[in-house]
Amino acid sequence: MKSTLAIGVCILFIFVFGSFNLTLEKRVDNFTLRNVNGKNVSTQDYKDAKGFIVIFTCNHCPFAKLYTNRFNELNTKYSNFNVPLIAINSMDTLMYEEETFELMQQKAKKEKFNFPYLQDLTQAVGKLFEAQHTPMAFVIWKENNEWIIKYKGAVDDNGAHPKLANSYISKAVDELLVGNPVSNSETESFGCAIFYRK
Repeated sequence: MKSTLAIGVCILFIFVFGSFNLTLEKRVDNFTLRNVNGKNVSTQDYKDAKGFIVIFTCNHCPFAKLYTNRFNELNTKYSNFNVPLIAINSMDTLMYEEETFELMQQKAKKEKFNFPYLQDLTQAVGKLFEAQHTPMAFVIWKENNEWIIKYKGAVDDNGAHPKLANSYISKAVDELLVGNPVSNSETESFGCAIFYRK
């Protein structure tokens, strides 16, 4: 009886925690979206990329507006290690008039984005990642020529004070670059909700 109970507990443990890990480390396909410079950008364009920092952000969200400089800094730092940052806007342009492609272009120019700012007009890529908020961050890593989600959640733990922030993204990428698993692979993201059209 005890052995049967122990086996049941083990199965439950594997189901609950194993499912969590499988959900986090899901495979995502290559994608192509239009950048604010008018050209398409694809993950396949980056032949030497070890991974990507993928940030779902937008124009209007007050919380997302706090992070522009941090996005630039992350891209500058990790592009040197072949882990570039890509920002994606999956907001519904019918619901939010501030999210048009033209206003994305203006924002990127005004705030001197040094990374691609891509429009996910059909919201297909947002759905692929199951992005929920802006900003919401993901780290994807190449394994056997596939992109695997290794981290998802917040960029860091202090939106208002960047100098005091603990960067979840930096820690995740640093661990992956030396071949270690991500020690904190999922955090809670905060910001404006992404509403998906059916």
